[in-house]
Amino acid sequence: MNRPPDPEALLRPRLPSPLEEVHDDRFARRGVRLLLKRDDLIHPDLPGNKWRKLAPSLRAAAGRTVLTFGGAYSNHLRATAAAGRLLGFRTIGVVRGDELAGRPLNPSLARCAADGMTLRFVDRATYRAKADPEVLAGLLGALGESDPGECFVVPEGGSNALAVRGCTELGRELRGRADVVAVACGTGGTLAGLAAGLAPGQRALGVPVLRGGFLGEAVRELQREAFGGPEGTWSLDERFHFGGYGRTAPELHAFADDFEQRHALPVERLYVAKLLFGLTALAEEGAFPAGATVVAVVTGRP
Repeated sequence: MNRPPDPEALLRPRLPSPLEEVHDDRFARRGVRLLLKRDDLIHPDLPGNKWRKLAPSLRAAAGRTVLTFGGAYSNHLRATAAAGRLLGFRTIGVVRGDELAGRPLNPSLARCAADGMTLRFVDRATYRAKADPEVLAGLLGALGESDPGECFVVPEGGSNALAVRGCTELGRELRGRADVVAVACGTGGTLAGLAAGLAPGQRALGVPVLRGGFLGEAVRELQREAFGGPEGTWSLDERFHFGGYGRTAPELHAFADDFEQRHALPVERLYVAKLLFGLTALAEEGAFPAGATVVAVVTGRP
C-alpha cells in the first residue's frame, strides 16, 4: 500500500517562521508595536500561506494527480506546480480565460508549465461553474482523466477544510505574541484558520485584496466546513483592495517603495503591500490602542 508523501519531511519548510519587529514611526508615535511574521521564508518554492494551505491537501492526495484552479497570474497554481515537481506527482491547472490558449504563456504560467503542470484554459462561464459536479466531470473527461477517483481536486486558492485546519498552526505560533494579527485575504482560508489558532483575547484581521463584500460569508462557510462552526475572533476591513485583485495604484507603489527603503524588506504588491498600507492607515486613524502589538503576516515575495 502506497503511503501518502510527507511534504514536511521531503521539503523541509522553515517552521515556525521568523517573527521580526520593525521600528516604524507611524506606529511608534501611536504607542503601537509592529511585528512581521515572515511566512515568505517558509520555503523558496511554496512560501507563506501556500505551504500552510497546500501541505494538508498534498498529504490527502497521496500521490494522485492534483487538479486545481486559478487565474493567469495565480500564485496558487505556481505553488501547486512546484510541489508536483518537488514531490513527484502530476498536476493540472484549470486557468480562467479561454482566450489565453492561443497566446504565449506569461511568466507565471510558463513557470507552471516548466514545473510539469498541464494547463487547461476554459471560458469564464465554465470557470464560474467549476464546482458543479457535471462541469467538473466534463473537465476531467476532456483532460483524459477517465477515473475521477485518481484525481484529487483542490479549490481555487487552495482554500478547503484541510487548508483551514493547516492554517491554525499559524495562529498557534502567535499565541501570546500579539493583540491583533493581520493577513491579506484572497479566498479567506488563511484568515479562517488563523483566527481559530489564536488564543482567547487575540483578534485576527483580514484585509481583502478583492472587492465585492463576499469574503465574510466565505470565511464563515470555511470555518463551518473545518470546525463545524465559528472559531476565534476575526473581522475584515475591505477598504484597501485598490480596485480589486491584480489592481494597484501609484499611491500603493509609492507606499511600498517607501516601506522597502525604511525596513529593507522587498514588498509584494498584490497582497502584502495592501495589507501593510491598510495597517498603516489604521494606526494613523487610532484604530489600535496605545500599548498594542500588531503582527502583519508576510505571505509572499515580489
